[in-house]
Amino acid sequence: NPIDSPAPSKTHLFDDDIEFRIDGGIVTAVDSRASLGSFVGSKTTQKVLPISDNILGTMAGGAADCSYWIRKLKAEIKRYEVADGSRKITVAQVSRLLADYLYGNRGADLSVGTMIMGFDKYGPSVYYVDNKGTRVAGDLFSVGSGSTFALGVLDTERCEGMKEKEAIALGIKAIRHATFRDAYSGGLIAVYVITRKGWRKVFSEDLAMINVNESFTC
Repeated sequence: NPIDSPAPSKTHLFDDDIEFRIDGGIVTAVDSRASLGSFVGSKTTQKVLPISDNILGTMAGGAADCSYWIRKLKAEIKRYEVADGSRKITVAQVSRLLADYLYGNRGADLSVGTMIMGFDKYGPSVYYVDNKGTRVAGDLFSVGSGSTFALGVLDTERCEGMKEKEAIALGIKAIRHATFRDAYSGGLIAVYVITRKGWRKVFSEDLAMINVNESFTC
């Protein structure tokens, strides 16, 4: 009986979340829907969280778990940079720190699948980190409930050496197409670009208002 069903206890981000490297940087695109069981908990969830002026983290999994650990990570990085002001922490160090935290709490029933990405002295880099402490580096990632649909677009149309404008349009297209097939995704599409100058938000719009028909060929 639906009336007697217990209320869902966690807000989950069954989302679309993609990241890929381009010449001189990284593009990440996300949706903004959060689900509370089979209900839409929020249409305007911020799924990209700044960690520093050149590093971003994304959220997929339990909303509270993801936001807590990324906030804790941000605080630890500030403490590190105050203690050693001569050096800026690298993306690899940030992702390792988060992986160590999560591995140490792997029995706590957390739900975390986050991307740590940024530009440091070694150039652009992207890492996937989850609640088991898994840490994987790569050039292209797609996580969340609609990730397979987004990957279908990216695998078909992503080219080596894409320019920033083309990559932004492709990211929007991939997220938009994924939301057509995944009931847990939707809301706004937000796109961020990270270069040696830091990160910036370049796009945010309701996906219902977007029309992307452009195709990309290598």
